[in-house]
Amino acid sequence: MPRSTPPSARRPSLSSGSRSPDVDPRWLLKALVLTLLFALLCGYASLCVLFYQGQWQFVLHPVTSTSAQPPVAAASAEFVRFAPNESAVPQLTGWWIPAAPGATHAQATILYLPSGDESVAASSTLLTALHGIGINVFAFDYRGYGQSIPTHPSQRNMTQDSESAWRYLHAFRDIADDKIVPYGVGVGTSLATHLAVSHPASLGVILESPRADLLETVRHDRRVRILPVRLLFHDDFPLAATLSILHTSKLLLSVGEAPPVFQEAADPKITVEFRPALGPFYTQSAFSEAVSRFLDQSLPPPPPPRLVLTPRTTPAPPRSAK
Repeated sequence: MPRSTPPSARRPSLSSGSRSPDVDPRWLLKALVLTLLFALLCGYASLCVLFYQGQWQFVLHPVTSTSAQPPVAAASAEFVRFAPNESAVPQLTGWWIPAAPGATHAQATILYLPSGDESVAASSTLLTALHGIGINVFAFDYRGYGQSIPTHPSQRNMTQDSESAWRYLHAFRDIADDKIVPYGVGVGTSLATHLAVSHPASLGVILESPRADLLETVRHDRRVRILPVRLLFHDDFPLAATLSILHTSKLLLSVGEAPPVFQEAADPKITVEFRPALGPFYTQSAFSEAVSRFLDQSLPPPPPPRLVLTPRTTPAPPRSAK
């Protein structure tokens, strides 16, 4: 019969002096420091990604609208949808406001590029003043604004939208480049200048109250001071460099003293400064006079009247009687 081994004999014997090795506390400290640094690095990288994706919120404030009321009290105003995507579904909406037949500047068209803080519906005072000058007006909303498709706006999207509006006027309204005047407000001044560069035959460009070259503005925002804004920011809406070399005729409008970007703009240019104490300058006669004078100087003179000479019929002499 086999002899059983007592439990004490199965356990490995340990010498009285042996023990498990101690963990070096310096290694624990290094591991803790590396873990914290990695966590901080991941958090910082996440902040950079979030800023890169959401930077448009620092400079653009989209306003949507469901109103179908035209911005101008004109029976001829026409609501349009244009700029189809790959699915042939129009993404942009706007208003075509034709000039009255026989109006002073009915041969020209203003392409209105609103600021990044409002939709076309909020620009009724300006559009009414432009319509009263006697010129065609096409005003539209960028993607993310008004009744255009909802999406996050960006400099890239808004640049594409302004080009789409130009193509609409050319293809669907049969308006030549030398009859279109981009009119930009706020960040729209950058887009209007871009159109003038892309289409050098344009009649001219009108810029009002610029809000562009926004990198320095965002860099001084206390919320993003720890981020490499210069490397991440791409919704800058550049203006100064382009305007300093643009030789298209320019009408530059400002409330108070003209900003430096207007003072450094290349010729030819007309700079008009409105006193803020007089209220909204759209309602001032000086505004209509400035735009009308600019259009008169930019538009080619009308062709002289053609005189059509018809040959005069001379009656045949009577026949003599035989």
